[in-house]
Amino acid sequence: MANTNPMIRITDLHKSYGALEVLKGIDLEIAEGEVVCVVGPSGSGKSTLLSCVNFLEPFQRGEVHVAGEPVGYAPVEGRTMRICLPDREVNKLRQRIGIVFQQFNLFPHMTVLGNLIEAPIHVSGRARSEAVMRGREMLALVGLSEKETSYPGELSGGQQQRVAIARALMMQPVAMLFDEVTSALDPELVGEVLQVMRKLANDGMTMIVVTHEMGFAHDVADRVVFMDDGNIVEQGAPSEIFSNPREERTRKFLKSVLAH
Repeated sequence: MANTNPMIRITDLHKSYGALEVLKGIDLEIAEGEVVCVVGPSGSGKSTLLSCVNFLEPFQRGEVHVAGEPVGYAPVEGRTMRICLPDREVNKLRQRIGIVFQQFNLFPHMTVLGNLIEAPIHVSGRARSEAVMRGREMLALVGLSEKETSYPGELSGGQQQRVAIARALMMQPVAMLFDEVTSALDPELVGEVLQVMRKLANDGMTMIVVTHEMGFAHDVADRVVFMDDGNIVEQGAPSEIFSNPREERTRKFLKSVLAH
């Protein structure tokens, strides 16, 4: 962990889909350079939390700040909503928060390098030569320099996910969000993706990782957060959460997942 400055601050975050309340008042701070792994059963709100941090999902109540800037919507009166930042500013800030999902979402008709340089050129207005140079740097980072002219369909699932990570890094994010990025991969391909994430953690990237890979959480996380039913039930150092959880719900969950 680099220092204690909050890179991400989440305060009283509530998110509902109709009558279904998915997040029930989340309070969480992530320090600059900290790696936080979020674990919990399916449907506990983990993925929704990441989408709110990146403002892919508007929320009904609460605040999210990233790098000191407010993100997204907050309530004013009744159903009236206001935007904390103008749309263009929210979009600009969102570009600084990289997010990688289970699905790779690569453009199949573009080469690997083409996928990487698309947003920097057409969204950020970077020169093509600059984007290509950074693209090659990011491919080297994820160990895929030799694949820049390949198409996504020619790659394994693990390679496609590493390209997706490289693409997120192209925008020079201040933080990275990972949403179960290994869950769709064959077991033998999981390690190569986790290796890239370990490298990012070692390099000081601020990261929130929703994962079912308990070994990764134990070895890499500075902090583990256990969520259930839209709440943070417990959080602490990996050694505390995995060896001596305080809450019975945490103990039951870990017993279930570690038994497999």
